[in-house]
Amino acid sequence: MGEPGGRVLVAGSANADFVVHAAHIPAPGETVLGGDLAIVPGGKGANQAVAAARAGGASTAMLVALGDDAAAGILEASLTGAGVALHIVRSARATGAALITVSDAAENAITVAPGANADLAPGHLPTLSGVDWLMLQLETPIETVTAYARAARRAGVKVMLNVAPAQAVPAELLAAVDVLVANEEELAVLVGQAGSLADRLAKLDVPTAIVTLGARGCCALVDGRIVLQPAFRVTATDTTAAGDTFCGTLAAALARGDALAAALAAASAAAALATTRPGAQSSIPARAEVKAFMAVAAAESHTHAALADYCSASGLTS
Repeated sequence: MGEPGGRVLVAGSANADFVVHAAHIPAPGETVLGGDLAIVPGGKGANQAVAAARAGGASTAMLVALGDDAAAGILEASLTGAGVALHIVRSARATGAALITVSDAAENAITVAPGANADLAPGHLPTLSGVDWLMLQLETPIETVTAYARAARRAGVKVMLNVAPAQAVPAELLAAVDVLVANEEELAVLVGQAGSLADRLAKLDVPTAIVTLGARGCCALVDGRIVLQPAFRVTATDTTAAGDTFCGTLAAALARGDALAAALAAASAAAALATTRPGAQSSIPARAEVKAFMAVAAAESHTHAALADYCSASGLTS
């Protein structure tokens, strides 16, 4: 993977994922028979940490709250196995858990029991000396996330915030963010649905705002300029952790010094590969796989013009 060119610290959630595959996502009141239950390591923070570590070129650490139970052992083994250095807060609560149903159409529905994640507190943040990027999500208390972002801003550390799960974000948190990543639904919660995607991104008072668009790709607004990255064509079988793979790979790419356009391409390719494999952390590809995939898949990506039209950004693109 080469020598590390930067340091990423992920502060966030870790969950044991209880996953079952079924023909479709159950409707309210409906019971659906599924396949065998799998218990695998997940959680947005942990997934993003694994993705950053596997993306290469940047060393990765994680601040995480875990219980004293078997699920904690599963998560610790997965994170350390991926090369993530751990700062563990040991909680009296059970380790976080997620109940995940994956449909035959590769969509998923997720219910999270925060458990130990709810105990992550402002005072738990380790030293930020030498850290280039702090990556945050919203599966831990919003007050804690805000405190971490503000501490990073004071320390001169760049902050990436993935606004997932969707919820309102305090202005003081946004003021400390350098890169914000949201999907369409999360963006709608932040700024509403009026206007084009480019218009909505412009409503976010952050230096760089990115909306991920699944099979279409992603759209970024940086310094008033739109940067588009069409998706890579794959046959998706499980979209679990695709967004987390995107975020972690993006952070590692930026930490190692990649330009935004190159970082978006690597993140999109890694996320596409993740959808072709089952599970969360088990689906996240290594840098060598991503580079090999990009070498042969670039010509098959969706057209730039179609993505610009969807984002209504044809007049703003680079």
